[in-house]
Amino acid sequence: MMANTLNEQTLRAAADWWVRLRDPAATERTTEQWLDWTDEDASHLVAFERVTELAARLGALGEVTRARLMAEFAPAHVPSRRWIPMSAAAAAVLLVAAGYLSWTLSGNRATTQLYTSSVAAQRDITLDDGSRVSLGGATRLTTRYSRNQRQVELAEGEAYFEVKHNAGRPFVVHAGKLTIEDIGTAFDVRRTGDRVTIAVAEGRVRIADGAGVHDSLEAVAGQAVSYDPAHAAMSVSSTDPARAAAWRDARLEFDNEPLSVVVANINRYRSHSLRIADTDLQSLTFTGTVKTDAIDDWLQALPQVLPLQVSEVGGQTVLSSAHHAPVNH
Repeated sequence: MMANTLNEQTLRAAADWWVRLRDPAATERTTEQWLDWTDEDASHLVAFERVTELAARLGALGEVTRARLMAEFAPAHVPSRRWIPMSAAAAAVLLVAAGYLSWTLSGNRATTQLYTSSVAAQRDITLDDGSRVSLGGATRLTTRYSRNQRQVELAEGEAYFEVKHNAGRPFVVHAGKLTIEDIGTAFDVRRTGDRVTIAVAEGRVRIADGAGVHDSLEAVAGQAVSYDPAHAAMSVSSTDPARAAAWRDARLEFDNEPLSVVVANINRYRSHSLRIADTDLQSLTFTGTVKTDAIDDWLQALPQVLPLQVSEVGGQTVLSSAHHAPVNH
């Protein structure tokens, strides 16, 4: 029972956030405020996940069953001392979720779902249409489904998509300034700020800029596409389809990528952050594999590959130029 581990106030707040995030008028600021709320206490995210699970189960029920459940657990008028076999908080969550679902399921309104993963964690999810998504560490993804469209936004991190193709209901991923449209596909998308890389494992995808008109191309299995906002065009290279989502096997793979990008992605798998101290390191690039369960080993060997030094300062691991004086441990 939810109330056994979570208090009523937290569950009610989680239910409120669940609805606010699905409001068509919700903005990026709404998401930022929600993230601030989840950071306040570990129980907040747990409560939000409970609400999400309950709402998903409720949405899968038929209209008659859902109505019976509402009548039993969240009646409009509660008898004086005869309460329900569920906590008041859980009933409130059910009431909020049912009201929202009744509204969204009544017509062709888009339903929105937020999925997140923690640092150094992976999460596998199955979407309403049967498509499967694997989330890498510290990833945030939002789906917005309507009767005619399936829109997904990757706000940060990395995700591997195995899409149930439906030509009449396009599946489109938005990542920074790019849109990636499924054409019967399994593909990986990694977003680091506005830099985006796509690796196609099966089938093909159509990739376009934010306008969806210019600089569009199709990539097939065995191809990777990289977008850097500092350059005018996307670059295409060859890749092993079997390694399109190597991170699922605890391997982060980089191909001639800026050290800042490498560090940002490693930080999604490390409990205390890695930081670049000197701007002259920004122009360095790295090619190779970093095992997520052996990041410290990689750091120990890094000065043999790049002209830098690794130091521990105030709970952070700092990369600084090898030409500067060593930082005290």
